[in-house]
Amino acid sequence: MVATPAWPPKSTPRLFVEQALGEGIGVTVEGNGAHYLAKVMRKSVGDPVLLFNGRDGEWLATIGEIHKKRLLLAPGHQTRPQETVPDLTLAFAPIKKGRIEFLVEKAVELGVAKLQPVIMQRSVVDKVNPDKMHAHIVEAAEQCGRTALAELLPPLKLGAFLDRRDAGVPLYFCDEEGGAPALSAFEPAPSTILVGPEGGFTDEERAAVRAAPGAVAISLGPRILRAETAALAAVAAFMAGAGDWK
Repeated sequence: MVATPAWPPKSTPRLFVEQALGEGIGVTVEGNGAHYLAKVMRKSVGDPVLLFNGRDGEWLATIGEIHKKRLLLAPGHQTRPQETVPDLTLAFAPIKKGRIEFLVEKAVELGVAKLQPVIMQRSVVDKVNPDKMHAHIVEAAEQCGRTALAELLPPLKLGAFLDRRDAGVPLYFCDEEGGAPALSAFEPAPSTILVGPEGGFTDEERAAVRAAPGAVAISLGPRILRAETAALAAVAAFMAGAGDWK
């Protein structure tokens, strides 16, 4: 007996859309999404596409019509329910272009729920481009199979971040001067991880963070890590010990 090919194929493109997803709800794809499907992937009428919108899980759709600048798709059935990820916020100092994109991409892949840029005294970058950041979040979610988008929060200076945070949520800050071993320090979410800039926390900032309710200094080992490495190492340790890798 000839084996039945897997459906949908593993090569099926996966696309984020803003529209609601459900049986009988047509979806219009325009702009970059339409170009990607029609010109880059060279998809035709009848081909499958996986869709998600960050709210309704993942749906298998079929291309119904292809026009010059838009495609019409018909969702058939849900292939994955909406995921539940640990309520983990990664608070990080913005870093140079290229490296911040890498940090955001990998944090999304690791399952972070929220991304909070925090401006500190030694930050080499004091602004972020929310549109570009959102685009990287979407692209990472498309590639790694997430059905929930990580939420990008507005940038805050460190003082405002400490003042506005929920004092009942543990604040694990990666302190190059040492702290509890990361693998044994984390408790289940909700939690926040705070990572300093490339030059580290100033003495004033370290004192302010340590004085914050629920703050716990953690160590990421004996070596000095770059800002993006420290952030991703801390998130990986959290997911392994208290997150959804267990």
